[in-house]
Amino acid sequence: MTNPAKILAAEEVRMLLAHVDNGPLAKRNTVIVLLSFKAGLRACEIAGLDWSMLTSGSGAMADSIAISGSIAKNGRARRMPLHPQLRAALAILNTKTGKPRKGPVIRSQRGGHLTPGSVVNWFTALYAELGLQGCSSHSGRRTFITNSARMVAKVGGCLRDVQELAGHSSLLTTQLYIVGDRDAQRKLVRML
Repeated sequence: MTNPAKILAAEEVRMLLAHVDNGPLAKRNTVIVLLSFKAGLRACEIAGLDWSMLTSGSGAMADSIAISGSIAKNGRARRMPLHPQLRAALAILNTKTGKPRKGPVIRSQRGGHLTPGSVVNWFTALYAELGLQGCSSHSGRRTFITNSARMVAKVGGCLRDVQELAGHSSLLTTQLYIVGDRDAQRKLVRML
């Protein structure tokens, strides 16, 4: 991974959400940010996500995202538990028309799926508008993986759980996303 995407602090993620909430397509754009930062989805997964991957046959919101192999990198299907904030934003987007939606979750202005390139360009423009340097469409995913790695032991998990959430075939790939924290390292060594 050359020149890895910057990870964002919680305050910066809140700033992103506040910014998109005040713009056009606020509900859709909030979901895009949350899919990146609270589910760690890649641009191709955000672009390809379909309501059938999030809802039951009756249209009720599921507890997880069923990321199909058709949209996942290297065809690695996986389940991603829904973060409460993402679940709430999806529920609002899902009932916007008063009936359960079908088709793409993230629609272009013409109503179809966005392309992965469009998602990448959307994030590039968003970060430029806010003056955030070193960020890319992968910043949300990298932030998600780093934060997950820092918190996984608190819930009784391990890095293998983070690897599975990320959809990586190798823990070596997952480690490339994780940013170390010198202060946490010092605290850890003192606890031993």
